[in-house]
Amino acid sequence: MLRSMRCIVVPLAFACASTAVLAQSAQPRVFFVAPANGAVVSNPVVVKFGVEGMTVKPAGEVVANTGHHHLIIDGDPIPAGQVVPADDSHLHFGKGQTETTVNLTPGDHALTMQFADGAHRSYGPAMSQTIKVHVKGQQ
Repeated sequence: MLRSMRCIVVPLAFACASTAVLAQSAQPRVFFVAPANGAVVSNPVVVKFGVEGMTVKPAGEVVANTGHHHLIIDGDPIPAGQVVPADDSHLHFGKGQTETTVNLTPGDHALTMQFADGAHRSYGPAMSQTIKVHVKGQQ
């Protein structure tokens, strides 16, 4: 009886684990590898980008399930389909970079990572993440 239960339990456990992995990988997401939310940092601030469920590809060609990172300083995620602006608070990493350094004024800042396609069209808030950091220094 113990042997027959093992024959049922082991495949069942494997099936449940496989379903959990599929459920986790089904939803693409971006995230900050560094800094951590709430971190106290110094200039230059090292920012590392992460993505799951999509592939980083340089800008220029629109390919399904690919894109590149944008860093928005003290701003909101960009609605899906809108082009990410290019200015001092919307930094583009169209060469496919996954890491950068930025200099920020001392004090509190919101950093929003936004993933967008090869034409810089945002994948929307679902493919963004916002964290807060405090930059040390004279205010």
